[in-house]
Order: sequence, then structure tokens, then C-alpha cells
Amino acid sequence: MRNIVLVLGAMALFTGCASKEEKAFIRSYEKQKPYHKKLQKTEKIQLYDGEDTKALLTATYLFEPGLEKKDERDETFIVGVYLEEETMQTFDRGGFSLTLDGKIPKSIKKLEKNDPQLDDIPFVTEWNQFYFVTFPHVSSKSFKLIFESDLYGRGELHFAKVAKYVLTKKVL
Repeated sequence: MRNIVLVLGAMALFTGCASKEEKAFIRSYEKQKPYHKKLQKTEKIQLYDGEDTKALLTATYLFEPGLEKKDERDETFIVGVYLEEETMQTFDRGGFSLTLDGKIPKSIKKLEKNDPQLDDIPFVTEWNQFYFVTFPHVSSKSFKLIFESDLYGRGELHFAKVAKYVLTKKVL
């Protein structure tokens, strides 16, 4: 009987103490949920010259699973690009390219710094140029976004339509 009273007393104490903090934590998490979901689908690469970063690319995959069994929507990304050579920081001028498993983009739209699409995107800085990039549909569960620069070389970003931990090594 004494043990039951002690256990119930301890449970009441822990419940009373944790509930305020827990509620605040849950509110904070719910407020930041879109950011955290996109953070899970964000990858970053840096291309170096010795120890100096010459190019930085961040890409957030905007895929949201649908209910359709056969989903053939285009693949969309928000891509942030920083290149040391400021004159080359736009796709219009060339000098670098993006491909998704060998396919070129269907469209590339430059985003303004205050674009609402950037509100929940991780790694937004004032030095990057941001683009909304659309690629043709890819049927595989995982794929590579490849960044190539005439000056800085090549980098690969790995993405998946499902959680990466459920993919086998053969698929990656």
C-alpha cells in the first residue's frame, strides 16, 4: 500500500512539473514544424579551393507525399547558390548547371529575398541567390541533384522521396 501511494505521489509530482514545460515545448514545436520538415529534406555541399569555400549550394526538396498510388508530379526544389565570383551567381549568365539524375530543369525561377517561399527554408542567408527549380518527374525513390561549375568543379546532393533510413544501400 505504501509503495502504491509513493508511486502515485511521484507520478502526480512529475505530471504537475512537466505539464507547463511540455505545453510550451509542444507549442514551440508546432510553430516550427514546417521548418523542421523542410530541414529533413535539405542538403548542402561546399566546393573548395584548398581550404577556402568557393561555392556553396543548399537545396530543399519540396516533395510532399500524396495519396495517389502513381504520383507523377514534377520534382521541385528551392536552391540557394553562393559563388565567390559574384558575377556568376545567376543561371542566366551560365558558368554552372544543375541536373537531376542527368535531366536538365524544366524551369528555373529566381526568387526575391523577401519571397514567402523562403520563410520556412533552412540556411537562408543574404549572400545566397535563391531559385525555385522544377525538374521532370523521377520515378525512383532516391536520386542525385548534381551541381557543376566551370570554375569550382562538381558536387552531388542525395535526396529521397521516402525517409533515407528505409532505403537499402543498393538503392542509394
